[in-house]
Amino acid sequence: MTGRNRCRNLEEESQVGRETSEKPPLSLEECPSHGCLGYPLSIFFIVVNEFCERFSYYGMRALLILYFTNFIRWDDNLSTAIYHTFVALCYLTPILGALIADSWLGKFKTIVSLSIVYTIGQVVLSVSSITDLTDHNHDGTPDSLPVHVALSMVGLALIALGTGGIKPCVSAFGGDQFEEGQERQRNRFFSIFYLAINAGSLLSTIITPMLRVQECGIHSKQACYPLAFGVPAALMAVALMVFILGSGMYKKFQPQGNIMAKVVKCVGFAIKNRFRHRSKTFPKREHWLDWAKEKYDEIEGIRRSPEAALHAGREPGTGMRLALETHPSPGSCDTWVAIVTLNSSERVLITRLKAVRVQCENIHKGTMEIQPDQMQTVNAILIVIMVPIFDALLYPLIAKCGFNFTSLKKMTVGMFLASMAFVVAAIVQVEIDVSCPMLLPCSFPVHLGGVFRIFFLQDEGD
Repeated sequence: MTGRNRCRNLEEESQVGRETSEKPPLSLEECPSHGCLGYPLSIFFIVVNEFCERFSYYGMRALLILYFTNFIRWDDNLSTAIYHTFVALCYLTPILGALIADSWLGKFKTIVSLSIVYTIGQVVLSVSSITDLTDHNHDGTPDSLPVHVALSMVGLALIALGTGGIKPCVSAFGGDQFEEGQERQRNRFFSIFYLAINAGSLLSTIITPMLRVQECGIHSKQACYPLAFGVPAALMAVALMVFILGSGMYKKFQPQGNIMAKVVKCVGFAIKNRFRHRSKTFPKREHWLDWAKEKYDEIEGIRRSPEAALHAGREPGTGMRLALETHPSPGSCDTWVAIVTLNSSERVLITRLKAVRVQCENIHKGTMEIQPDQMQTVNAILIVIMVPIFDALLYPLIAKCGFNFTSLKKMTVGMFLASMAFVVAAIVQVEIDVSCPMLLPCSFPVHLGGVFRIFFLQDEGD
């Protein structure tokens, strides 16, 4: 019996007056990973780290289009191209991070090292937005834009490497902290983890635009991009420090080699072996991957379902078997790409607006002005509201009704609803193109039950 399991049962054993037959029960002081509510203490550092990191990333990203157009003075097309390139790199570099973690450094060292790179990138981007850095004649405009452009590109490259590199490691590292038999706690952890992501996104996209509209500067006053970028940089430094503080509590595993490299070698050997034995004198095999069994004795568990692997006396979902018995869904990949592309285009469109003025007609007379980069909070608000409802109410209710609502079924329903959302967005866009094709201040109102009237105002620069 491990010390962790004995810690888990400590209170029950003390109540019935029993002692373990192997060793005397441990005191709570001897249980550093006793945790809270059945969860290991280490995951709280991981959740706080993820919250701060997501605050840093989304707070910075919310400002980029306005920074490109208003500070660096790029046109819309170039700003959009650079923004989408940056986002694409953020979703490409996780492959590199996974390779580094699996083959060389392990998850913990990969997270720490790339978080340092990430923090440096945020600081460099913040410095690039300081007008006084090259404003030698004190007229409020940079005298050498190429310096600011170069610094911002270096900063964004480091951020893309850092945020993408740690993306595949943090959640997996959190899952490593749980023991066998803690499936319920592990599943709940991933829900909390996802909630922390969106809570960080929500707060950052509210706060950083408020910081941006402040005026700051040594010799002249301008929009305070250094402060708006500096706060995310500080939060990334906090995320790094919090993660390191929990170092003594983490379960750390040595890198076992990259699974994708093993899969490629296995597939290559199967193809090569099949070509060598293409003569009809050799009997056919049940599956083409069976031609690799001379070298890879795990072939029985590779292409079968987890249940079949268990019946064969093998542990499913481990090592190379996981990569080949988990069939990726092209539909899920297509849906994710569509959502990311729509989200990026939405950000570009919204940030071209001067403001979104919400006039409360029937409840309170007056107006409330929302900054364009704050409109991106809607998605995060809905997720923060919906995740607890689904996790604590809807899914348990479905389970009590006897319906096996698996993760795959949840993904299928989610993709269907996302597809319907695209249809609705297309219909709304057609109506906007007809009524306000250039988003001119033509008083394009949206009535919500006679309570709110929303006016979209075009940017002064257009």
